[in-house]
Amino acid sequence: MMYGMQYIQQTIVGIDGSEARFFGYVADNSEEMEPDRIRPAILILPGGGYAMTSDREAEPVALQFLAKGFAVFVLRYSVQPSRYPVALLEAAEAMRLIRANVDQWHVNPAQVAVLGFSAGGHLAANLATSVGDEDIREQGGMDPDAVRPNALMLSYPVITAGKYAHRGSFQCLLGDQAHNQALLDKFSIEKHIDAKTPPVFVWHTMTDDAVPVENTLMLIQACRAAGVSIEAHLFPEGSHGLSLANAETAGNGFYAHIVECVQCWPDLAEAWLRRLF
Repeated sequence: MMYGMQYIQQTIVGIDGSEARFFGYVADNSEEMEPDRIRPAILILPGGGYAMTSDREAEPVALQFLAKGFAVFVLRYSVQPSRYPVALLEAAEAMRLIRANVDQWHVNPAQVAVLGFSAGGHLAANLATSVGDEDIREQGGMDPDAVRPNALMLSYPVITAGKYAHRGSFQCLLGDQAHNQALLDKFSIEKHIDAKTPPVFVWHTMTDDAVPVENTLMLIQACRAAGVSIEAHLFPEGSHGLSLANAETAGNGFYAHIVECVQCWPDLAEAWLRRLF
């Protein structure tokens, strides 16, 4: 058999009838290179303020980690006008799909990380912590522990719904419930870090003026208080939404997305995952 790659495309139908798109990039095994190899996997959740999912934080990132030896999946989850918990249940279903197809996709089911950017980081943290457990169980019909990732990776994440919140994300996520204080407390991730939270890798820039670095600082403090392992990298410069911080993922004519000191983060993330897995 010729060595190649599986390219996976599936549709996940949301509880409101919306459609999420699930993509996978999986290297087949070769008789020349450890033919029974199983790989760690990463599920990527692009950002976009729950209003869209960014191309810049999807396939380019997937290909970067595919080249590092991971099976990589991307979920283009439902955004506004869909409201919570539509995207969360789609992310849970994506995790279920990965673990249900470990033999076909050569994946280790105990080594599945989720990587979220900006609002996708909020979604990733919602999935990884106990915040959405009841909704996953009651509305999604899934065991939340069975779809919880083994590692949580975050790039300039939306964490808090409090003082340092990215308000637009919560407006899109919650709609007319965006001022419901009980819901805002529920979706402030820093308030729900506990023993169920897997190890965390996070990076942010000190000059992010869209999602302030305080989001990550609050996450660090919460993980420390709960005894959850966390590796954090704070870079001195860079705008929001850097993705890979190179020319490949820079926005159209937006050279501020090219920040050399940040370009090392995928290597840092890989090294962290290799130690963990």
